Amino acid sequence: MNNDEALLRIRKTADYQFGRGVGDVLFPDDVEICFSKQTNRIRHVFLDGVLLATLRPNDGMFSLTLRGAQRIVANVKPLRQWVKVQKDVAKFIEMGKNVFAKHVIDIDYDIRPKEEVIVLDEDGKVLAIGRAALSGEEMKAFKHGVAVRVRRGVNQGAEKV
Repeated sequence: MNNDEALLRIRKTADYQFGRGVGDVLFPDDVEICFSKQTNRIRHVFLDGVLLATLRPNDGMFSLTLRGAQRIVANVKPLRQWVKVQKDVAKFIEMGKNVFAKHVIDIDYDIRPKEEVIVLDEDGKVLAIGRAALSGEEMKAFKHGVAVRVRRGVNQGAEKV
């Protein structure tokens, strides 16, 4: 697969996963696409030496990094795959703690369990990235349990490849 084909593939995947137009915003023409040495499949996508996303081999979807999530939030309207939490728990979410349903104040109702989500504070600032444990409707309806399993918070330290 040449670089043009790979760029088209990652853009289409991002559009499918996060909404139309996200692929162009998240992955400009000058991204660096890294392939697996063993399988020759797309693995990582970098911009200016910074990891934006990893393509998961098990389902072919992206795991975002904080930088990737920030690019999406800053440049895409309307936003998809997002969860807003109360201000009083924001500092814990930034440190990588999970989001509980009782702290969710607004959501994208189209979220399904196990999907990649961006966790925002009440002002729309990115706090963390993770995977939904509940559907969007369940996050709003439930008062107990984990809504999002946070993978990385903005104040959790350096991200690893």
